[in-house]
Amino acid sequence: MPSRSYHEELIEQLQDIDEAAEYLTACFEDSEEVFLLGLRNVVEAHGGVGAAANLTGLNRENLYRMLSEKGNPRLSSLATLLESLGLEIHFTPTDHEAA
Repeated sequence: MPSRSYHEELIEQLQDIDEAAEYLTACFEDSEEVFLLGLRNVVEAHGGVGAAANLTGLNRENLYRMLSEKGNPRLSSLATLLESLGLEIHFTPTDHEAA
């Protein structure tokens, strides 16, 4: 039986929305670039950019650009995309007190 690639395994795991949420949180904590790569993987796991464009009403080309390595998504577009995936953004306080 041929082995599956890491990417194939990852995409399968990211089909579980709880796994996807944990993965994106870890990606976001790493860096903006890692977060965008992680978001591309989650979008792929949930049908790809074409499916996301259909669900969100966002332009497919804009979604590709938004998810590119140099992507700079607007918060409104990011929120729309995450909502279509069944995810939302949360904020938590840091360990240090505000000045």
